[in-house]
Amino acid sequence: MVTSPANIFDEFPYTRPPVDTQVESLQKLQKAAQKISSILDLDQLIENIVTEVSHSFGLLETSVYLHDEARGEMVMGGVHGCSIHQKGFRLKIGKEGMVGYVASTGQMRYAPDVRKDEYYIGCEESTQSEVAIPLLVGQRLVGVFTASHPDLDAFPRQQLRLLQALCDHMAVAINNAHRFQSERAEREAMNREAEEARAIQQALLPKSSPYVPGYAISGLSIPARAVGGDWYDFIPFPDGRWGLVLADVSGKGTAAALLMSATRGMLRSLAEACSTPAEVLDKLNGLLVEDFPAGKFVTLVYAVLDPATRSITFASAGHLRPLLVDDSGPRFLDTERGLPLGLSCGDYSQSTVALSKGSRLVFYSDGISEASNREDEEYGLDRLAQHVSGPGASAITVLDDVRAFAAGVPLRDDASVVFVQVAS
Repeated sequence: MVTSPANIFDEFPYTRPPVDTQVESLQKLQKAAQKISSILDLDQLIENIVTEVSHSFGLLETSVYLHDEARGEMVMGGVHGCSIHQKGFRLKIGKEGMVGYVASTGQMRYAPDVRKDEYYIGCEESTQSEVAIPLLVGQRLVGVFTASHPDLDAFPRQQLRLLQALCDHMAVAINNAHRFQSERAEREAMNREAEEARAIQQALLPKSSPYVPGYAISGLSIPARAVGGDWYDFIPFPDGRWGLVLADVSGKGTAAALLMSATRGMLRSLAEACSTPAEVLDKLNGLLVEDFPAGKFVTLVYAVLDPATRSITFASAGHLRPLLVDDSGPRFLDTERGLPLGLSCGDYSQSTVALSKGSRLVFYSDGISEASNREDEEYGLDRLAQHVSGPGASAITVLDDVRAFAAGVPLRDDASVVFVQVAS
């Protein structure tokens, strides 16, 4: 019959210790508890426990076993004073040792003479008495603490109660450290995955700007998080024309990046098979309406630059209006029809614009126009037009100007720019 924790002390004679001894014991408890309560590194915590308790209470050996629930075992997480068993030593719950017994019952077991205890597994030859105490958080087993002494019946009732109280602190501290360790490992894994996703996404962006005599074409995309839903692309055609793309998938982060990657692949395939920007968007929308999750969509502007005729034809799927700056000043270009991709079926119109010498054409995402400063004021289209109209403007200077305006306020959305400059 298993003895309940409330009655286990009835087996041993009890004499109330002197007041000075009680005070000294409580001081030891308080000191030990304070030293372990603030440590969040699990290995450091267990090492501190076994060393501190051993020194404070003059013990021969102390150890902490952790609960390996998946394997039904107790694994030694730390030990002090044992020359036989090392960290990683395992015992089967309910089958091996006092530790296995305590883990299965959730009750303290005290062996005043280890030679007479049927569960005791020998360690140091000089050990004559040992106690094993469960480490519980609520009803959940965290581990088992053991303490050994070279004297017979070396743990009076007061000290057993003191060690039990200390084990309550140990259990909470170990549980907190284990949770912290698990959460830190999860965060590190997520960070690694985010960095890998960022590297993959960056690899999908153009490696260099296209070389087109008489034109300077550049692009830049800065995600608000590790990965984002914005992207731009330059697609060469055999006849010397170039496809220019800037798109913004709804949402942020990994989900938006996945949809971005899928949309990019579809668009590239269609661009090679279709003749006009409007036709590309019409067919692309048909595919995305079938495949996209409900509520997800893409705004996109797709243009084809013809250097020979110095013209550009573009179609827009609900994207921000392209900005053209020429001799007549800055103006934003419109198209008649074009819903965002993936929402519903519809057709798309396109417009053709002549590019004069020295003109500039800019595609951009709302991470540019909606960037805000500390006063919650947006960068806006007027500032964009003013900057693009100035000397030396480029994709890089646009983003630099946005950052200067934000004055340290993080971007709320991915910021992307495609910049086309016609030689004077």
